[in-house]
Amino acid sequence: MTTTQLTIATPDDWHLHLRDGDLLANTVPATAAVFQRAVIMPNLVPPVTTVEAATAYRERILAQVPENMTFEPLMALYLTQTTTVETIRAAAETPFVIGFKLYPSGATTNSDAGVTDVAALGHLFEVMAELQVPLLVHGEVTDGDIDIFDREKIFIDRHLRPILQRHPQMKLVLEHITTKDAVEFVKSMGDNVAATITPQHLLMNRNDLLVGGVRPHNYCLPILKRREHQLALREAAASGNPKFFLGTDSAPHAQSKKENAVIHFQKNFDTVNQLLHPRQQLVAVIRMNNGFVGHIFA
Repeated sequence: MTTTQLTIATPDDWHLHLRDGDLLANTVPATAAVFQRAVIMPNLVPPVTTVEAATAYRERILAQVPENMTFEPLMALYLTQTTTVETIRAAAETPFVIGFKLYPSGATTNSDAGVTDVAALGHLFEVMAELQVPLLVHGEVTDGDIDIFDREKIFIDRHLRPILQRHPQMKLVLEHITTKDAVEFVKSMGDNVAATITPQHLLMNRNDLLVGGVRPHNYCLPILKRREHQLALREAAASGNPKFFLGTDSAPHAQSKKENAVIHFQKNFDTVNQLLHPRQQLVAVIRMNNGFVGHIFA
């Protein structure tokens, strides 16, 4: 008998932007309709840098969950140059705070308050490793003289390898990876290092951004890369390796700048599933949403 229907546990999204204010009335119900849990990014204005701010933001999110739905927001705190050890310890004692997000200053939307000197945060990384508080990383350098397509690889070599050499037990998630270099890096590290993959980086490569004219609605950060990198991501997503899991990086923007990815997520998720070999679909869907993630965020 041919199986035409597949039932899985309600998935989780391990990298999501809900924004704030009036947008929550749209983003929260749309997310809760698809996901059971999500890691909520802290790059608001002002950023969510403390447990108190995360608690208030979480309450605003929960207030928008429809009565007939269940949804659990898992909060990330925004790591800055002035984050304190006391804040790390407070986060470790707060069940709904999932970790700290490292944004290099200027790397992406609302990252102006981000980190300008990664090496100077070693004392924080030491405590995070000790308390097993995950570090979630937007892994791109922002030097003006470095090609935008090389930012991820250079960040890995310049920052992530030294961090993990000094703090080998640190739980680290490299977010929205875009290159085969990132795939190989995650594979080469221990079980404390993992990565999220987005639907858009599985669906598209830089030809979809540039061929036939610039297509602004296909612009995202990290930027789309060569097809060889896209294929490496697809292979990782479908491999069954539990160190790679889903983080949509869904992020509403004004329509004049970019279309809302939240509303279109289900269509993209279905398209990704169709691109994979039928025998890979079950593994890709389940592995990218559950499985090993509990180890990283336990």
